[in-house]
Amino acid sequence: MSNKRKLWQIFGPVLCAFILLVILFLIPWQNGEKSDNALFKASVSQSQTVFKGQSIKQAAFEKNYVPFYGSSELSRMDALHPSVLAYKYKRNYRPFLLGGPGSQSLTHFFTMQETVNQLSNKKAVFIISPQWFTKQGQNPAAFGMYFSQLQAVDWILGAKDSVATRYAARRLLDMPAGTASETTKYALMTLASGQKLSKYQTLYLKARRRMLANEDNFFSSIGMTNNIPKIQKEAGKLPGTYAYDNLRQFANEQGKQGTTNNKFGISNGFFDKKLNNKHLKKLKDSQRSFDYTKSPEYADFELVLNELAHEHVNVLFIIPPVNEKWAKYTGLSQTMYQECVAKITKQLTSQGFNNIADLSKDGGKKFFMEDTIHLGWNGWLKVDQYVKPFMEEKNHPVNYKLDSYYFTKAWGNKSDVKMPNTKSKVATDIKKN
Repeated sequence: MSNKRKLWQIFGPVLCAFILLVILFLIPWQNGEKSDNALFKASVSQSQTVFKGQSIKQAAFEKNYVPFYGSSELSRMDALHPSVLAYKYKRNYRPFLLGGPGSQSLTHFFTMQETVNQLSNKKAVFIISPQWFTKQGQNPAAFGMYFSQLQAVDWILGAKDSVATRYAARRLLDMPAGTASETTKYALMTLASGQKLSKYQTLYLKARRRMLANEDNFFSSIGMTNNIPKIQKEAGKLPGTYAYDNLRQFANEQGKQGTTNNKFGISNGFFDKKLNNKHLKKLKDSQRSFDYTKSPEYADFELVLNELAHEHVNVLFIIPPVNEKWAKYTGLSQTMYQECVAKITKQLTSQGFNNIADLSKDGGKKFFMEDTIHLGWNGWLKVDQYVKPFMEEKNHPVNYKLDSYYFTKAWGNKSDVKMPNTKSKVATDIKKN
């Protein structure tokens, strides 16, 4: 047997397998239409694979699913949760939950890159938490949990030079997850310097996007958490027909039953697991030095606003409160908190984002919070008072006027911002009703 034949027998199968693998990932593959059950499962799973992926979100947004961007509050799936209410009362929309512990503005900006066509001229809900606006801003490790190379490549190939593009490129270069690929890293360096990608970079990235998109088609559903039984169980507790007074009474009953072991109005389970009397003394006055008024998060948030404006998305922003009793115990300044809210509101309304549900002063209301910072029974019901009319209202063209000043450190570090006089259109409509 010749040496060539021996070499072929050894390496031939490996070479053929490699060629087939390349063909498999370079040829456009589609999994076919996603079933209604698959989309519903994905919409409430909050799985990282779904967050990072593309195909499921695109399929959902092309139907009646509306993105609900946020963080860990979306995981609090009691009976008044937006997904439960939409399911129980057969609304013409379904929330698609995008967020979990540690997801912030930068995370949401990059996940939006995979659905730009599906978001165009649609509606969205964005829960913006003042707790994101820390001195550090986005935690790199948390960012890495929700980030994928497909998000980066999608954005890079569609990016045009601007203040926002250069800022986003620099921010991604700051993240270890963003520089894991050398090709992506050098493309980001090119964009950060205001230069155009070379033909070679563009060609390579297009091929890489095809491979990443195929991977997403094949693997994005693997390991998806199934929260449908939880949604159905909670929906079974609700009254048969939607009536606010009945739901308010139900929320009070649920809150009363669920907060019997502590003085803070925190759910029994959370208090037993996370706090209890053993840890309470250590947490006394532990948040006295917290400051949400100076943060790089304001510039990251501006990236989100730029993307939403570019796609003409009609957005309802929700600003949640903190548990007032807990804030008093830990020394968290409510004055500081309201200064942060004023700054967020100013950044929104000055650029034309006027649909704002400001719940920041409701943290002392009964059964409004489930734990220290997350919405609970009456809190979710209050959110629904904004979401329901927002979704029922006919979508209309939106005009935003972006201001690059909000990317600057001067704005990020600015204090003593006064609450603007502009009132939320949605809030005004609710008062009329």
